[in-house]
Amino acid sequence: MQMEALLPPVSNAQEAMQHVASFSHAGLIRKLHSAGFSLIELGGDLGMWFPTAFSPTVIEELAQLKDELELAYTVHLPLWSVEPSTPLQAVRLGSVQALTDCIHATLPLQPACYVLHATGALAAEFYQMRLPPAGKGLILRQFQQNALQSIQELLQQTGLPPRKLAIETIEFPFDLTLEMAERLDLSVCLDTGHVLAGFSGALDVFTVLEQVLPHLGEVHLHDCPRPARPDQPSYGMDHQPLGSGDLDTARLLDRLSESGFDGPVIFELTVPQALSSLQVIRQLRPALLA
Repeated sequence: MQMEALLPPVSNAQEAMQHVASFSHAGLIRKLHSAGFSLIELGGDLGMWFPTAFSPTVIEELAQLKDELELAYTVHLPLWSVEPSTPLQAVRLGSVQALTDCIHATLPLQPACYVLHATGALAAEFYQMRLPPAGKGLILRQFQQNALQSIQELLQQTGLPPRKLAIETIEFPFDLTLEMAERLDLSVCLDTGHVLAGFSGALDVFTVLEQVLPHLGEVHLHDCPRPARPDQPSYGMDHQPLGSGDLDTARLLDRLSESGFDGPVIFELTVPQALSSLQVIRQLRPALLA
């Protein structure tokens, strides 16, 4: 929902600069709360464009809002320009530092969860390359090992409990992502749209859910149509409101309730799309929103 802050409806460069100069992180949170949301995921990438987005003064404002409005926060750690799995050690070290800085800045807000893309755009590019299976498997394993090393360093530098860090199902093999969570006792952020789109392989979202339940820390909830072909992910078709794709929302909500999951569920949608999705949930399972 905070993407709207990064891409405002402006018509020229001067208006864009004015938007940057006048941006208020606390104001954005107030707008989201006024739209009906009390659980808000803070986007770490805001700091790329708005240098004061996570300054001590702003963090104090967000903490005051948390108490005043009875909010809860999660944090999506930076992913743009961050490459924790790259073979280049210098880039990995810089990525870990960027992630560490974001965690240190936001710790006073006591986020329920920190979401991490354990692998970056480079790993995703190799994942989609047409390469001999054996060689491709070795390359992806190397990305996984690099990510594990970066995550261990991140946990050491921040003192963050491993279960507070949720690695997301993204454009990387699901089995390798789950292995990382199991090896370091991390949480997993199940992104329903990413799984439906086939970003992590040709997988059934409910099979994935059962496998991650012991480590499930957060859910990114949005819809997506299944790919027409298993080897062609539905790029650009995820992040759709509930009811507009192939997600069996009622079944998902029921299984989460049955499992006792009480962690954060985040709409990665625009505000109108999120409100539309809330209405779908209200129609399907009204007791969940009572």
